[in-house]
Amino acid sequence: MEQKTERERTVLAEGRGGILGVKAGMTQVFDENGDVQAVTVIDLVPNVITQVKTKVKEGYAAVQVGVLEKKAKKAKKAEQGHVKKSGATGFYRFHEFRMDDAAKLDGLTVGKVLSADFLKPGDYVDLTSRSKGKGYQGGVKRYHMAGGFKTHGCSVSHRSLGSIGNRADPGKCFKNKKMPGQMGNVQITVQNVRVVRVDMENGVLLVNGSVPGPRSSIVTIRRTVKNAG
Repeated sequence: MEQKTERERTVLAEGRGGILGVKAGMTQVFDENGDVQAVTVIDLVPNVITQVKTKVKEGYAAVQVGVLEKKAKKAKKAEQGHVKKSGATGFYRFHEFRMDDAAKLDGLTVGKVLSADFLKPGDYVDLTSRSKGKGYQGGVKRYHMAGGFKTHGCSVSHRSLGSIGNRADPGKCFKNKKMPGQMGNVQITVQNVRVVRVDMENGVLLVNGSVPGPRSSIVTIRRTVKNAG
């Protein structure tokens, strides 16, 4: 069997590559033309393989990784037993990367730490994370509605929706009508994000623009599914 290189073995999820990182915040850098670019800093924390799933045993091929190791006293017994082979006591976050080709499991063993060396400046990636939760919000903040008049007889409806339906026919509000409700705290994927800099020595990845979520949130980094060209 052909031996895969370490770089090829890090190309995981669905042939696009995938690892987990932690959002550190935003800063700005200068490009080759001297222009300022806003970038998001992602810490490339160790991605430890905790389980390798095969089509024979589990019915599909996948690699499960854990990040942000925690102390044994904070991990349940079941979790400690699950990650025992990897040499860890527990992780705050697990993630599973499915693979369409079982051959990509070659060389991947429990306890191995995945690397981000398959990324280089100029590559495009898809970033998935959970947005900041805003709680229960009205239509003005949630959907940028205009609201009512500030004066001219408007007394208590400055930020109300206005009409939310018709009369006796149909006699109801239609489904998916934009109304007040929970805002934020949803999973968002930003596609075609350009990699600005990869610092393997310090374990830092810089990507162009902003990334959903607060600082210290988990970010899934995959090769882009679309053609960025």
